[in-house]
Amino acid sequence: MPSATTASFSPDDFVWKGLTLTDSAAKQITALAANDPQVKGLKLGVKTSGCAGFGYTMDMVKEPADDDLVFTHQGAHLYVPLQAMPFIDGTQVDYVREGLNQIFKFNNPKAQHACGCGESFGVE
Repeated sequence: MPSATTASFSPDDFVWKGLTLTDSAAKQITALAANDPQVKGLKLGVKTSGCAGFGYTMDMVKEPADDDLVFTHQGAHLYVPLQAMPFIDGTQVDYVREGLNQIFKFNNPKAQHACGCGESFGVE
């Protein structure tokens, strides 16, 4: 196994806790996928964004990538690129109503801080 230096870091070297979906999130993913028979689920990723460092991305998945991990609950599939796992491992994905809006919420234990607008998060 390679040493733990930046040059040799690989997400393949870790055992992941995984992600969990609430019943509400699973129901919403299933509803979104039902609109297109080619859609197999949603992909949750991370991108550099905002003032805190990272933001979440969500996209429909018609064909998962070879390195995607899949987390399933009540028949709903959430795909996560292996490269995103160091930033979101252990996250609970929920779907909630906030006032008139309904949104996916990410309860991420790795997020050490968030920006004031709630659009991005940072990890230590």
